[in-house]
Amino acid sequence: MSQQVFKHPGLNLGPAHGRDNDAAETVMFGFWVFLMSDSILFSMVFATYVTSLNSTAGGPGPHQLYDIKSVFIETLLLLASSFTFGMASLALKYKRSKARLIVWLAVTLVLGVAFLGFELHDFNSMFAKGGIPSRSGFLSAFFDLVPLHGLHVTAACVWLICLVGQIARYGLDTKTKLGIMRLSLFWHFLDIVWIAMFSVVYLAGLA
Repeated sequence: MSQQVFKHPGLNLGPAHGRDNDAAETVMFGFWVFLMSDSILFSMVFATYVTSLNSTAGGPGPHQLYDIKSVFIETLLLLASSFTFGMASLALKYKRSKARLIVWLAVTLVLGVAFLGFELHDFNSMFAKGGIPSRSGFLSAFFDLVPLHGLHVTAACVWLICLVGQIARYGLDTKTKLGIMRLSLFWHFLDIVWIAMFSVVYLAGLA
């Protein structure tokens, strides 16, 4: 009985994908290196936020600005999008129909855009309460951290749209498969960052 050889962490396409599976090894290694560098970036802004938490300069703090219900909905949306991207990855690996793959990716995109919509609504609400970045060190650190994640999600959504366009134009060739695999890692990475953000920024901030 033969066992599948895992060439890299994360989704492995398997021998059924032939050269595409071989090509993934180097590309995915490089993308893991990118994710590690991105982790360092987020670690630095996390550290800045934590050390600035009490620097409100008499301005509004977490209790006056955060809407935990809205943030909880955002968390659910992002977790659901991680599930749907997982289903898309399985559809790719097991060579399900192209239509099924595109549907899962489209649902993922809708959830990602909904997340961004709620996040922008939260920012507007904070602005209306005087929570602007220049008000205090705490708010500067907050708007350095949370929108950075939002920008990453925006980039991921744009990347997803481009991939769907590639699938429609070129089909599931090697570049498209590798693109889906890398975006899948990126998407799950952003979910993990958000969970850390939900815990450190919102739950700890309101404790």
